[in-house]
Amino acid sequence: MPHHASHHLAEGPRVGIRHFTYEDGAEFTARARESKDLHHPWLFPPTTAQAYTAYAGRLIEDPSKAGFLVCEKSDGAIGGFININNIVEGGFQSGALGYGAFAHAAGRGLMREGLDLVVRYAFGPMRLHRLEINVQPGNAASIALARACGFRLEGFSPKMLFVDGAWRDHQRWAITTEMITRPGRP
Repeated sequence: MPHHASHHLAEGPRVGIRHFTYEDGAEFTARARESKDLHHPWLFPPTTAQAYTAYAGRLIEDPSKAGFLVCEKSDGAIGGFININNIVEGGFQSGALGYGAFAHAAGRGLMREGLDLVVRYAFGPMRLHRLEINVQPGNAASIALARACGFRLEGFSPKMLFVDGAWRDHQRWAITTEMITRPGRP
């Protein structure tokens, strides 16, 4: 099932990140179906070929978005995904992150490694200055990942995003390029 990419945009000890391709659909949707219990009620990645094609198409073709797959280096298996949405250039140089681990990879530290790679890629080749993560307050795993990767809690937004049939409150976490280059940061 894993797609063996010949090229990662960046690599850590256990994972590499690469862009989405249309050819990833079968593996991605199978992993999403296997992970429904893990994702609900926070996240709803595509679980059908048609939905994946539309989803991946937006990430591949829309310049205000960038999608990354977190792939295990050992076998190429997709462990999760990290998307940068609402990319704004000019004086803002910012984007909003969304992410999800797949069940077989959850709790293994792969997403932390992948998110660190995406942050460095965003602040390097993409030339962004700030990334923001909006997390529902009850999503402890997502909050722990944001915190572990050096994001700071900046605020609370009531009824911010429409998720699972209702407007949901979110915490706003952010990181800037200065935060990852300061002395003492892991």
